[in-house]
Amino acid sequence: MLRKIVLSPDALSLIYEMMKNDLQIIRKYRSLNMAEIQFSRGISEDTVPEIKVTRSKTGNSGTATFYFEDPQILSKESSDEITGMYLVDDEGEIVSREVKGKFINGEARAIEAVLIMKSEAEFDRFVRFMNKYAEEHGLGLDKS
Repeated sequence: MLRKIVLSPDALSLIYEMMKNDLQIIRKYRSLNMAEIQFSRGISEDTVPEIKVTRSKTGNSGTATFYFEDPQILSKESSDEITGMYLVDDEGEIVSREVKGKFINGEARAIEAVLIMKSEAEFDRFVRFMNKYAEEHGLGLDKS
């Protein structure tokens, strides 16, 4: 038998405040143990993107273009705001603000995000993240 519980706004606020710290700890623990992509801080995107990577001949710069078809963040159930693309792992995070929505028949259906790496160190850091992400998501490399 289910019982309905009615809580006052003050009680809900108190419960939220008590749980907020626990949620932050859980999110931080999750990000330390996996490589994940986020569009809103703390919210992992489950859709695995197609990724195209280019590198300059000198190796001093490069780009990575991520294409997410029907990502979770664009679902009708999601109310989260896209604030950038965050590549999060045990080393920290890599951030790109170059994130664009793709529309089909007036409906948001995909996201394209571009990460620009301006140094060999930034490119190496990206590769370390991608190795972790690829291992966790069963991705392979297609050299073309």
